[in-house]
Amino acid sequence: MPIVDLPTTTWGSPAADRVALLIHGLGSDASTLWRIGEHLAESGWYAIAVDQRGHGVAPRTSRYRIEDYARDLLGVANPRPWDVAIGHSIGGANLVEASAMKPGFAQRIVLIDPALHAGPESREQIRTNQLANHASLTVEKQRELNPHWHDQDIELSVAAVHRASAFALEHSVTDNHDWDVLAEAAAITVPTLIFQASKAELARYRDEHADAIEAANPLVSRSIIDETGHNVHRDAPDEFCRRLSNWFDARS
Repeated sequence: MPIVDLPTTTWGSPAADRVALLIHGLGSDASTLWRIGEHLAESGWYAIAVDQRGHGVAPRTSRYRIEDYARDLLGVANPRPWDVAIGHSIGGANLVEASAMKPGFAQRIVLIDPALHAGPESREQIRTNQLANHASLTVEKQRELNPHWHDQDIELSVAAVHRASAFALEHSVTDNHDWDVLAEAAAITVPTLIFQASKAELARYRDEHADAIEAANPLVSRSIIDETGHNVHRDAPDEFCRRLSNWFDARS
């Protein structure tokens, strides 16, 4: 499967000393990572967010395997390893796979409630929810579901799911019948911070995943912010950004 040239949205100066790659989740796009992009730019970074295949204005393709997404990420132009790569949900799984394909692809990794594993029941739930949102999610409904979100998060998340290809949303699930990159996560070779949702019923990254990965790999740590679900960075953006910066500072 050929790689896709991914469109990008950027924040900050291209001349910045540190460069970050931002990777959205299923049914989102680069614009939805605006809060992280702005925070990094204000902290002296250059942040580059991608529209993954089938999302935003990225090309549509015939297949949506995790390894296809990962190869696309490896093709994003950058003259040196990323100082950090940040991935949400399936974007986290794609990032882990990319890191396994090319160790050192990023010097540090941050995963936001990553969907590293999905069995048949979870996959069907993801598929159903994504297609339902693509067909009928409104700003009013998103605000009702997430009244504490920033208005821009509400508007951009709704616009993004409608911009995504329905075929991509469905086949990102059905093409990945063996959806499991837990072993790859346990073998990551760079410092990695995983934000885990505090509300387990809304999470993709579970305690059993975290315990197994952390036991196997001392480079991996986790952070749990109270009252957060799958969208940790939208549920508690200020605390998310504070912890992200503290983690960077501790490793600078």
